Amino acid sequence: MIRPILIHPDPRLKKVCEPVEDITDALRTLADDMLATMYDAPGVGLAGPQVGVLQRVIVLDCVKEEGEVSRPLVMFNPRIVAASDETNVYEEGCLSIPDQYAEVTRPKIVDVEWMDRDGNLQTETFDDLWATCVQHEIDHLEGKLFIDYLKPLKRQMITRKMQKLKRERARG
Repeated sequence: MIRPILIHPDPRLKKVCEPVEDITDALRTLADDMLATMYDAPGVGLAGPQVGVLQRVIVLDCVKEEGEVSRPLVMFNPRIVAASDETNVYEEGCLSIPDQYAEVTRPKIVDVEWMDRDGNLQTETFDDLWATCVQHEIDHLEGKLFIDYLKPLKRQMITRKMQKLKRERARG
């Protein structure tokens, strides 16, 4: 099921999310819904708070090339356990901040630990776009948006655009 995506500013996007205690069928359904929502948007990542669920769950799939096999990942309680000193700059966007992009500097390589949909502990090293995406989504679980990395003036400008977009959508 496609779920509505919250648009910034929304107080739920600034909240720190609760850890997932047990992987339930309801959480697996949430993850499936989040993947469907992400692909429909279209995007490469989505976090629980973006669909109004304040739990530590993210989904991502950074395979973008035509003909390549998609690689949907579902992560419960993801956390970065190591990060490289070397950094990358990517132009980031966010499904909760539509049509707004800005360059963000993050570690180029990260080691991430998480529980999969069966409750098994997983670890993997991600680099380049995958590393940026997983960091961006984990930030959501901490109540942090990519615009929080920007200078105040640019952040305020984007926030005002989002407020205007929300007013226009409310009017229909």
